[in-house]
Amino acid sequence: MKLLVIAPCLLSPFYVYRGPKEKEYETARRLRELIGELGEEWQVLAYPCPEYELISWPRAPASREVYERLGMRARAKIIADFIGRVLTEEKPEKVVFVGVKGSPTCGVFHTSSSNPESYPYRAMGEFFYLRKDERIERSKELVREQNFELKPMPGILFEILMASFPEGIYIEFDKEDIERSLKRLEVLL
Repeated sequence: MKLLVIAPCLLSPFYVYRGPKEKEYETARRLRELIGELGEEWQVLAYPCPEYELISWPRAPASREVYERLGMRARAKIIADFIGRVLTEEKPEKVVFVGVKGSPTCGVFHTSSSNPESYPYRAMGEFFYLRKDERIERSKELVREQNFELKPMPGILFEILMASFPEGIYIEFDKEDIERSLKRLEVLL
């Protein structure tokens, strides 16, 4: 058996913090098609969304540092332990982990970064009451106001996964470059 361990928002766009936009719908559709073409030897594990587990939905955009302050490391450790249990029991011959470029938790090689001291934590609660169009606009404002940067380091969950399962194959899906991301994944699978 071979195992594809994938960020849930890549398959179901409704986990995305502000709600899905066209790139999330396209990513999910194309990945589901690719997975549908895999042979019987492949199984798929879409683990629980760490950000949903910690904060619910919808939620404001936040950086890795903000999530660290909110206690994400403990939640990510529980999810990593779940994945580890599956790997221990199923003993797959090949494991491919797929994360999301820029995610504070599921970024593989790139994560979002900002100053947690200046973050408006009240925004997390405000997002619950905003309509989708309002959330999308407010998200853009927060990203600009907080000077989010893309840093070359893993998100919180993938930092734990790479330390715990160094033998795995890791790939980062870039929703801004769906074609190239799909081609890289196809080669690995």
